[in-house]
Amino acid sequence: MKILITGICGFAGSVLARSLLAHRPGLHITGLDNLTRKGSQTNLEPLTQLGCDIHIGDVRDRALLESLPAHHWIIDCAANPSVLAGLDGSSSRDLVDQNLYGTVNLLELCKNWKAAFTLLSTSRVYSIASLAGLPIEKTPTRFELAADTEGSGWSPRGITEDFSISPPISLYGSTKLCSEWLALEYGEAFQFPVWINRCGVLAGAGQFGKADQGIFSYWVHSWRAKRPLKYIGFGGSGLQVRDCLHPRDIVPLLLAQIDFGGNEKPRIINLAGGIANSMSLRELSSWCSQNIAPPARFNDPGVISSDRSSRPFDIPWAILDSARARHVWHWKPETTLPQILQEIRTHAEQNPSWLDIAGG
Repeated sequence: MKILITGICGFAGSVLARSLLAHRPGLHITGLDNLTRKGSQTNLEPLTQLGCDIHIGDVRDRALLESLPAHHWIIDCAANPSVLAGLDGSSSRDLVDQNLYGTVNLLELCKNWKAAFTLLSTSRVYSIASLAGLPIEKTPTRFELAADTEGSGWSPRGITEDFSISPPISLYGSTKLCSEWLALEYGEAFQFPVWINRCGVLAGAGQFGKADQGIFSYWVHSWRAKRPLKYIGFGGSGLQVRDCLHPRDIVPLLLAQIDFGGNEKPRIINLAGGIANSMSLRELSSWCSQNIAPPARFNDPGVISSDRSSRPFDIPWAILDSARARHVWHWKPETTLPQILQEIRTHAEQNPSWLDIAGG
């Protein structure tokens, strides 16, 4: 089988490529990456040595895409993944061109090749106003949903696929949601399989962590490097909560989806670590203090300051419920949160300049 992975030199794409080959050594993997993300070049040689045929290029380059030989399956990992994209000085037009029209170009390939299509989507398709309106309670270390509460598309177990997708969801979230709809329409119109996997926060060794994306990696690397850290928004408390998932845990599901020949399974599913793999920034700081080094004095690097100001699209609590994936595909995350954090810590010890390499 021939697989094309876009964004292959990014964190998610590179992990998926390595894990797919580990599960099925006979796969032929072609990769496409424009290498614009700092740190992505570090994955180029290792993936080439594994036998991946990597093309340096962009999903917006139709001529390049149309020059590729036919593949059986496209996994779309190419995106600007920042929720602040288009508002942080970067171009909003470039964001839409890459995240949406780049996906359209790939769907045209699937139409011509009769190839299956998998979109690595995001929890950021869910309504920010609805997430902000959830009944949140404050505990000493985190925000939690109020006990014994449940609503349309949510419960203390997390956000389901039926949660509101009403705007605002950020420019990034909107491009991914529009890509989902177009993918489903293309699949229906031109009769090729489409799978939409909405992922929560991805985390693991080698991630190019920044404050607005890859927060678990960014926090651990910054703590070890004794760089200043800051709790932003929500009273500067650090109580905001996310769950995390290692991307290699997605691979068994990807293979099950591509092997599936029917039409009765749902095309959109959440994939995430869930409640068991969730943590607040304050709890992450406590883990760092216990497993890396405690801060010395309040004003020393590595000690966290507080900023009560809010940023666009910040939310206090976002945990995905992957019950649909569990019931339909018998899927569950295999890598625990402590294992993910220890993996990042080891990577930080072995790569002390990683934040400079990755632009964090």
